[in-house]
Amino acid sequence: MKILTGIISSLTLLSLNVVGLSQVQAQTTGFEFQKVPVTLFGNGCPDGTAEGILNGDTLSITFDQFEALASPPKVVSASCNLRIGLNVPSGLNVQPISVNYLGFADVPTGGSANLNVKILFQGQEVPTNDNPNATFNSGFSDVWNKNVGIVLGTINACKNPVSSIFGINTNLTARATNIPPNQETQIRIDTIDTTIGPVLFQIKFAFNPC
Repeated sequence: MKILTGIISSLTLLSLNVVGLSQVQAQTTGFEFQKVPVTLFGNGCPDGTAEGILNGDTLSITFDQFEALASPPKVVSASCNLRIGLNVPSGLNVQPISVNYLGFADVPTGGSANLNVKILFQGQEVPTNDNPNATFNSGFSDVWNKNVGIVLGTINACKNPVSSIFGINTNLTARATNIPPNQETQIRIDTIDTTIGPVLFQIKFAFNPC
């Protein structure tokens, strides 16, 4: 868990100065391969540094597995919030269209688990076409996946580059209050793709001519 002062410092730099945003180059078919800055904070964030990889029509966020595990009679909640810096170079109309993520939940008899996700742009929560959240009831043991459509206008950088910040706030809750002894409730977000590392979230874009 990162200390509070570090969190405040990181968020202040992002929100006020947009420090460290990478300049990316554009092609007619999408973004050129480029790393972008990612800040993460929360009690469930894994150790190490998250990384954003921008390529073509996809922004991939790579970091280690994120999960919540609870043994009886506990309730465990784990949060991990991402802030992703992105510069759209001039000459592009770019529209974020979806956020993709998947995972696994195992819920013994008497337990439950919850997935709660908020998608943000420039500090404001973004409406979605699909429910980004899920509840897993007693007896559920399977993989799950989300392809959440985003209701967000076009980022118009036709004349001038535009600096922007995406956010993904995720909370996982595992409840083991009434499950049998020697069992545990678990929920996690798994890797979507390993081509460029352990990708846990993907933001998809559409490109429109200026």
